[in-house]
Amino acid sequence: MKKKIFKIIATISILVIVFFILLPTLLNKAGLHPDYNSKKYSFSEKKAVIISTSHTTLNKPGETTGNLTGVFASELTVPYYEFTDSGFEVDIASIKGGEIPIDPESFFYAVKTNSDDRYLEDQILKEKVKNSILIDQLEIDNYDIVFIAGGWGAAYDLGYSETLGKKISEAYYNSNSIIGGVCHGVLGFINAKDSLGNLIIKNKRMTGVTNKQIKELGIFYTPQHPEEELIKAGAIFESKTAFRDVLANLTVVDEEFKFVTGQNQNAGHETPQKMMEILKNKQ
Repeated sequence: MKKKIFKIIATISILVIVFFILLPTLLNKAGLHPDYNSKKYSFSEKKAVIISTSHTTLNKPGETTGNLTGVFASELTVPYYEFTDSGFEVDIASIKGGEIPIDPESFFYAVKTNSDDRYLEDQILKEKVKNSILIDQLEIDNYDIVFIAGGWGAAYDLGYSETLGKKISEAYYNSNSIIGGVCHGVLGFINAKDSLGNLIIKNKRMTGVTNKQIKELGIFYTPQHPEEELIKAGAIFESKTAFRDVLANLTVVDEEFKFVTGQNQNAGHETPQKMMEILKNKQ
């Protein structure tokens, strides 16, 4: 009887171990961080800036404490290496400048990407993340690509920043620039206005994190939600769904070829790739 119980326990233990070993592969096959055949361009004298949240705490309304949060690592690291591998000089900026908080959960082994591993060994990018540029100081016209990363922290500050709204407006009217973002990063577009005070993204096709995904993850208490805010701003919101929307994926290019948006972290490769394709076609 004891031997039988021991064998059962041993079998269950082995199955559990195998499951955890295979978990990253299983999630990938289900749709998380899908494989993407990235094209390496040969841009020279081109510059990009990646803008991030500065918010550190996943707190509920009226609370000041909560789990640590910030930018979701892959939403910064994946586009960064997409751009640098194609010859871009890439700056990192944030709402408050200085050290950018990275959501510790984004380094969990089952969701960590190759770009995250690369970041952890990259002293140059680490230094840029530690000493990010204050968005107020950005000379936005110097950049061919303006990209906004997401993560839960972005729900607390990107959409409330008038400075960021002005910078996106300036980038919009710069004929040389392409603007993009993924996940909660698209909240950085909602305050951009034209010379008459109208919201720039009105009637533009866009995507971002769905309400369904936020509800499924149990974090609907953040102050802003991309689907809601984009619709409020008059954007034509598009999305795809899955058994769980964290496994869905979509990249949308607007009719002007000015904005490129990704639904969530799964669009981390495709969104910057589409931006570079547009830039290449303009040359």
